[in-house]
Amino acid sequence: MGFPSTGSRRIRRRAVPVLLTAGLALLATACVPGTDGSQAYGPGNGPAVAVPDPAKAGKVTLTVWDQETRGGTNGELQQLNEEFERKYPNVKIKRVARSFNDLKTTLKLALSGNNPPDVVQANQGYPDMVSFVRAGLLAPLDNYAGIYAWNTRYPNTLLNLNRVSADGTDFGTGRLYGISQTGEYVGIYYNKDVLAKAGVEPPKTWGEFTASLARLKDRGKLPIQFGNLDKYPAIHTFGVLQDQLAAAEVRDTVLGRGTGFDTTATKDAAATLADWTKRGYLPKGSNGLGYDDAAKKFSSGDGGYLLTGTWLLADLKKAMGDKLGLMTPPPASAGGAPVTTGGQGLAWSITSRSRHPEVAAAYLDFITNKHAADVMTEHGVLPAVPGAAAERVDPDTADGQMIAGWKRLSAADGLVPYLDYSSPTFFDTITAALQGVISGKTSPEKFATTLQQDYGAFMKKQRERHAATPAPAEPK
Repeated sequence: MGFPSTGSRRIRRRAVPVLLTAGLALLATACVPGTDGSQAYGPGNGPAVAVPDPAKAGKVTLTVWDQETRGGTNGELQQLNEEFERKYPNVKIKRVARSFNDLKTTLKLALSGNNPPDVVQANQGYPDMVSFVRAGLLAPLDNYAGIYAWNTRYPNTLLNLNRVSADGTDFGTGRLYGISQTGEYVGIYYNKDVLAKAGVEPPKTWGEFTASLARLKDRGKLPIQFGNLDKYPAIHTFGVLQDQLAAAEVRDTVLGRGTGFDTTATKDAAATLADWTKRGYLPKGSNGLGYDDAAKKFSSGDGGYLLTGTWLLADLKKAMGDKLGLMTPPPASAGGAPVTTGGQGLAWSITSRSRHPEVAAAYLDFITNKHAADVMTEHGVLPAVPGAAAERVDPDTADGQMIAGWKRLSAADGLVPYLDYSSPTFFDTITAALQGVISGKTSPEKFATTLQQDYGAFMKKQRERHAATPAPAEPK
C-alpha cells in the first residue's frame, strides 16, 4: 500500500519488488518492451517522438489529486508545484490534497465523473490501480516512459509494480500506468530519552527489541504507541511481525505465487499482536485511537517505540528534534539481513480523459527527476531513487538512518509488498480482521482462515480468467 501506505505477468511470473538505490538502479534496469520509446503509444497519440513542451500548450489548468497532506511530502510537493508554475507561467496547478482514506474512498467517483482530474495518485495492486485500468479510467504511460527515460531512472522492479496487464487482469506486467515519487518502508521509530530513562539501548536484534518491551513496561513506560482507528496502521504492524517469520513466503503470496495466508506464520504473527495487546505493550483501546493522534502522543514522550512508515519522519522530527531515532526492524541476529513491509509511494497517474495529457506527463517527470529527489531529501522525504542530496545527509540523524535503512533493505532484498495488494477486497478484509485480533474477538486461527477465504476465492477467479482468456499480445 503506498501508504497510507506504501507494491503480473500471469500472476506467477511477477517480478520481485526489490527496491534499488540510485547506483544500483542504472545497473539493474534493462529496457522493457514498450518503455524504450519505440512501439509505444499514449492517450490519443502515435509513437512517442518528442519531449512535450508545456510552454506551447496555451493556458492550462492542471487538476491534480494527491494524498500528500503530511509535513514533509506536502512541503516538497508544494515547492515543486511552485517551481513548475514558474517554469511554465501558462500552467496553473489546481491541487486537491486528501488523506489516504479520503482519497481511496472518493477517487473512483472522481475519475468516472464529468470533470475528472488530470493527474491522480493511485494505490498499486488490485483494489485500486487494476480496477481503475479495467474500467478504462487511467491512461498508459509507456510512450512517456520512453521519451523521458523513466525506464532508466527507475529499476524494472519499481516500474513493474505500476504495470497492469493489457486485459486488466494482473498487476506487475503489461502497460505502465504510473510512476512513484517516494520510496517507503515500515520502520521502528524510537524516543531516545524514553529508552535511556528505562535503561534500554536501541536494540540490534529482534530478541533485544521484544525483551525491551517488557523492560519499558516494568519501568512504567508504554512500550509501543499505536492507533488503529484508521484501520490501515495495523496492516503495517502485523506485516512487520509476519515478515520476521516468513518474509519470502509472504512476498510470494502477495504476488500470487505462494501458499496463501492460512499458515503458521500468519497465526503466530496474529498471536503476537494479540499478546502485545494483553500485556499492555500497546495502548488500551487502540482501535479507537487515530493514527495521527498516536503519532502526536509518541512525539510528546508517550511511548518508547512507534512502528510506522518513513512517510512520517518529517512530522516526527519537527516535534522531537534530536530525540528521534529510526531503525529498520532488527534482524534475528546482529548484523543479519533486515526485512520489513515497504516499497514505493502511491503511483502518480494520468487519467484517460485528461484534456492535457502531455502537460500532465511533463509534470510527472518534473516531480520525479533528480532535482525533485534532492527537494524531497531536503524536506525529510525518502525518494524512490535517492540523489546527490541524500549522500550529504548526516548518517547519525533520523534522516540519515532512514536513508541507510533503505539502502540496506534494497541490498538485502528485504522489502515485502503491502498485504492489501493481494486481492481487490483484501484491504477491507484484513483491516476488519486485524481490529478483531486487537480487540480479542478474533482468534489467530479465525484470522488466518478469514484472510485465506478472501485470497483463495480471488486466486480461483484469476485461474479461471487466465484459462478462459489467452494473454493478449502487447501492442506493436
